[in-house]
Amino acid sequence: MADTLDFLAATRTFYDAVAEDYSARFRDVSLGTPLERALLSCYAELVGPGARVADLGCGPGRITGHLASLGLDVFGLDLSASMLAVACRENPGLRFTQGSMLDLAVADGALAGVVSWYSSIHTPVDRLPALFAEFHRVLAPGGHLLLAFQCGELPRRHERPWGHPVALDFLRRRPEQMAGLLGDAGLTLRSSTVREPDEALGESVPQAFLFAQKKR
Repeated sequence: MADTLDFLAATRTFYDAVAEDYSARFRDVSLGTPLERALLSCYAELVGPGARVADLGCGPGRITGHLASLGLDVFGLDLSASMLAVACRENPGLRFTQGSMLDLAVADGALAGVVSWYSSIHTPVDRLPALFAEFHRVLAPGGHLLLAFQCGELPRRHERPWGHPVALDFLRRRPEQMAGLLGDAGLTLRSSTVREPDEALGESVPQAFLFAQKKR
């Protein structure tokens, strides 16, 4: 349990420190490329209008707001109180709550969808089975997961972003590794999309987007 608390505390501290700078820096790029927007639209169509969806690790709430604009009944969750303050300010009327993806205050099978948009990238690999099991638990039969992450083997460490005295590892994964872990958790892979890095967005590695579904 101590190691879990350690990485959660480190993640919370990092994003509490950088929330305002992070939001300003990624204000115009948080929805990514046309491909990302198409995938989010596809996801909204899969779960259906009005479906209850959780944006887990929502940060400043840009994806949450976009999913709401696509007709979903969506709420955001994040570890960082400072990120949530930005999310509430920029998305009035939407619901945001503080908490951990590893221990969701959501009933079994209560959600039609879960979105983890670059939010599993700070979870150590040995904790991913527990994370995906929690996703599986809260999804209704037939519910859909959308998982986005950076591809690769080696982590990238960010130190003193925007001059703040914090540091955090951003963990990269192989799509086949993540697909295998999702399968172990009872989630069936439906689609795997990988695109090359976009230099205009400051990317240096490919980006992966997995759609998975809980069995009906």
